[in-house]
Amino acid sequence: MSVPPLTHHEVAPLTGRGRGRRDARHRRAAPLAAEYDGVASRALLRQVGLTRHDIRCEVEAGRWRPHGVETVVISPGKPTPRAVWWTALWETGCGAVLDGVSALQASGMLGFDSTVVHVSVRGGRRPRRTAGVVAHTLRSVGATAAAGVPRTSPEVAAVRAAQWATSDQQAALLLAMCAQQRLVRMDRLQDFWQTVGRSPRQALIDRVIRDVSDGAQALGELDFARMCRSRGLPEPSRQVVRRLATGRAYLDVEWTDLGVAVEIDGGHHFHGLRPVEDALRQNAIAADGTVVLRIPLLGLRLEPERFLDQVEHALRLARDRRATSPWRRSPHDV
Repeated sequence: MSVPPLTHHEVAPLTGRGRGRRDARHRRAAPLAAEYDGVASRALLRQVGLTRHDIRCEVEAGRWRPHGVETVVISPGKPTPRAVWWTALWETGCGAVLDGVSALQASGMLGFDSTVVHVSVRGGRRPRRTAGVVAHTLRSVGATAAAGVPRTSPEVAAVRAAQWATSDQQAALLLAMCAQQRLVRMDRLQDFWQTVGRSPRQALIDRVIRDVSDGAQALGELDFARMCRSRGLPEPSRQVVRRLATGRAYLDVEWTDLGVAVEIDGGHHFHGLRPVEDALRQNAIAADGTVVLRIPLLGLRLEPERFLDQVEHALRLARDRRATSPWRRSPHDV
């Protein structure tokens, strides 16, 4: 949006001249600098009583500098992400809101860098072209966040981030990060996805959303068994029970005669203390002599051949060990 909602009230234009007027300009601009991380739109500056002449005086003196058509940088230093987001919205105009990965970052996503800011505007409006900003004109912007920098809601932003990603791998990564960082409720993500009629990544996004949701593990095991058959590998047993010192444990798939197991990790394996529990269980099973390979469910989607190469290699080594040591006992014989 070109001018966001404000708490500032209209005030009378400044009077006087010289140093006194300059100090008055800075006093009036200071709350804007604090609220918008060192930048302000010309409309905001007008609302606190500064004229075009006031802005021009500060720019010509080198204390402020323009950034695009609508934005003025009023504080020195490197712009923060929030300043960049506000600048993108003001420069785009037309009721723009952050969308896609930019909206996710504004909602708290960590660990993903983007060289551009994604914004969306409603159809029928013409966004202003701005360097470093990708403007998407949509029939409907969709649900938006109630506070902070104007942006689409996390479930809307997550789906669009996946649609606008530069590759299938990046699309899957962004959806996985949303789940792992608890940025979006999975039921809301699934509900919004059901409203999307068509997408260039329809099949991929559908699979990944199901994969990163709780309850996807059984699906991964079935898919893995099918992939093994297509590679000519023996089909493993599923949900094998092991008795450990700490109680019973379940292996997703195992070739019991060869002592090789595979754990297929859905999105819920990365939440809370699950990584610690998984590591303790894997170490206990490996200490008994079983080779345990771990495959993230997203890896099974994006790099199936590379993971299956590793499985095939582990099975081949296990057969070689059994051939050279025929009396070697299975972990189940202990």
